[in-house]
Amino acid sequence: MKTPTFRCKIEAYCPIYSSEDPDKVILSVTNVLPNSKIKSTKKEIKATSINLDTIEKISDTFHSRKSLSSFRRQLIKNLDYDSTWFYLNKQAAFVNTVALCETAEESPLGPIKVYLYSESIQEIIDWLVS
Repeated sequence: MKTPTFRCKIEAYCPIYSSEDPDKVILSVTNVLPNSKIKSTKKEIKATSINLDTIEKISDTFHSRKSLSSFRRQLIKNLDYDSTWFYLNKQAAFVNTVALCETAEESPLGPIKVYLYSESIQEIIDWLVS
């Protein structure tokens, strides 16, 4: 599927717990958000991008699993003017698998929370789930 040219800021946050190896948490994030810029502190990873290619893997995964309705539901539920967000399971991401979480508690070591910001947010949602 061709990636649209809409302007979009992508930010993702993921906690790092004291029991976790920070490098493995970074790997989890970069597995599901390739080509994003990574910043880390002792407690959190932040990934940023302005390229929709960064979330193409997420979109492709939901298309291949035919789980677009739950993804659309999450994006619409969390829609706020020109932004939306969703959770991904951190442990699944570590093994290079995209898994949507409806709540943060579904990812025992904390989820990856992905925010999308765009003046064309509705069009981006449509691209992601159509």
